[in-house]
Amino acid sequence: MITSFLIRSLDRTIVIAVAILLALAVLVPALNLLTSADHSLHVPTYLVSLFGKYLTYALLALALDLVWGFCGILSLGHAAFFALGGYAMGMYLMRQIGARGSYGNPLLPDFMVFLNWKELPWFWYGFDMFWFAALMVIVVPGLIAFVFGWFAFRSRVNGVYLSIITQAMTYALLLAFFRNDMGFGGNNGLTDFKDILGFNIQADGTRGALFAASALALAASLVITSGIVRSKFGKVLVALRDAESRTRFLGYRVEHMKLFAFTVSAMMAGVAGALYVPQVGIINPGEFEPGNSIEVVIWTAVGGRGTLIGPIIGAILVNGGKSIFTAAFPEFWLFALGGLFVLVTLFLPKGVVGTALQYVSRRRAYREARNHKDAGLPAAEPLAAE
Repeated sequence: MITSFLIRSLDRTIVIAVAILLALAVLVPALNLLTSADHSLHVPTYLVSLFGKYLTYALLALALDLVWGFCGILSLGHAAFFALGGYAMGMYLMRQIGARGSYGNPLLPDFMVFLNWKELPWFWYGFDMFWFAALMVIVVPGLIAFVFGWFAFRSRVNGVYLSIITQAMTYALLLAFFRNDMGFGGNNGLTDFKDILGFNIQADGTRGALFAASALALAASLVITSGIVRSKFGKVLVALRDAESRTRFLGYRVEHMKLFAFTVSAMMAGVAGALYVPQVGIINPGEFEPGNSIEVVIWTAVGGRGTLIGPIIGAILVNGGKSIFTAAFPEFWLFALGGLFVLVTLFLPKGVVGTALQYVSRRRAYREARNHKDAGLPAAEPLAAE
C-alpha cells in the first residue's frame, strides 16, 4: 500500500523537485563546513540559516496549497498552526537551558522566575524530552485544526465567511499568547536557546543539520501531498473544490474530506514552525499576526496554487525578494508586496508555475495538431476553453 502510494505520487516533476531538495540537503551544509571562508563556493553560516528559513516558509506554503489549491478552502489562519508548532519546539529548547539561564533556576525558564512563578505549569511537563516535543509539534496544531474544522465544516461555512473565521481564530490566539499569565513568555516570547539534542544551537554543524532537516521535511511533505492529491481521494477533493453541491449530491461526506485535508495541512504547518524556531532563535506572539497568514496566501498565489511546486517556488522567490528589497527600501516593502499580489492576480492568475505549465500544454497541443495535419490525419479535438 505504501509502495503504491509512493509510486502514484512520484511523477517526473515531483522526482526532480525531491532530487533537488535532497541535493541541497547535502550540498549546502558541505559547502559551509568543508570549504574555507575565502573559497569562492563557501556558503556562510548566516546564509545557511536564511536558506533554511526559506525552506520552512516553502513548507508552510505547500501546506496552504493542499487546502486552498486542491480543496478550495482559503485559510487566513495558517500562521496560527505555524506558530503553535514553533511554540512546541521553543518550549523544548527552553527546557534544555536549565541552570544556564540568567537566574540559574534549573527548572523554571527565566521569564517565569522574573514573573515570580513558583512552579512549572502542568502543560510544560514532558517538554524536556525531544520525542514528546516532536509529537506535540504535530498533535497540537492538528488537534486545534480538527476541532475548528469539525464545527466549521459541519455547519457548512464556506467561502469568505470561512476565511474570516480562520483569521479570527488566529487573532484570538495572538491575544491569548500576549498575556503574561498564559505561561508562554508574553510579548517577549521564547528565546535565548542554547542546545538542541545536546548540540550547540549556534554551531555551524548544527545550523547545517537544521537546514538539511528542513530540506528533508519539505521533500517528504511534497511526496505525501502529491500522493494525496493524485489519489482517488484527491480527485474528489478537486471535485468538491469546483462543485461542492454536486459532490455532496453524489453521496460523498464533504465535511469529512475537508476536515482530513485541513488537519493534515495544519500538521505540516506545525512541522514548518518547529523547524523555523531553532534557525531564527526566537518565537513570540508576532508569529500569530493575521498579516503573516495573508503573506502565505501571496506566496502561494505568486507561485501558482494547485500546482504543488508553485507555492514552494513562490515562497522562496517572494522571501528572497523581501530580503533584498527591505535592505534597500525597508519602508516600501508592504507596498511592493501588495503591488505584486495585484499584478499576479491581473496578469498571472495561475501564478508563475501555473502559467508556465499552461504554456507548455498549449505548445504540446499545437505540435500534436500540426503533426496530425502533416500526416493527413483528422484534426484532434480542440482543448476546452480555460
